[in-house]
Amino acid sequence: MKLTRRDALAIGLGATAVAMLPLRASAAAEEAIAAFTGGAEVGAGDITLTAPEIAENGNTVPVSVEAPGAGSIIILATANPTPGVARFNFGEAAGSQAASTRIRLAGTQDVLAIAQMADGSFIQTKSTVKVTIGGCGG
Repeated sequence: MKLTRRDALAIGLGATAVAMLPLRASAAAEEAIAAFTGGAEVGAGDITLTAPEIAENGNTVPVSVEAPGAGSIIILATANPTPGVARFNFGEAAGSQAASTRIRLAGTQDVLAIAQMADGSFIQTKSTVKVTIGGCGG
């Protein structure tokens, strides 16, 4: 096989484009976090995110989140094309501040949960999920 300059250029540009994808996805996740928190600092606290360590199929990954005293919780899939997965709002009459759902993951990535507490502060936790078959076109 003979590799021409044009072929080498095409391969190099393709590799560069692929390398830039995670940065763009990460930027989208950062924008979603900033929109939810209004730019406030996010700390650690009493929030629990339950997700499988390995998901055989990225189309249906079960997750659950619990944050006692939270008014709102978001779940983000940091490497998905659209990172915002779910938002749960809890009223004063809520028996518990917990929710569960199934989400789609494009591939192996971090799933992030951020809770806005009743006092206006924000706490977060994350879990890495290894995906065997991607669910967002992968």
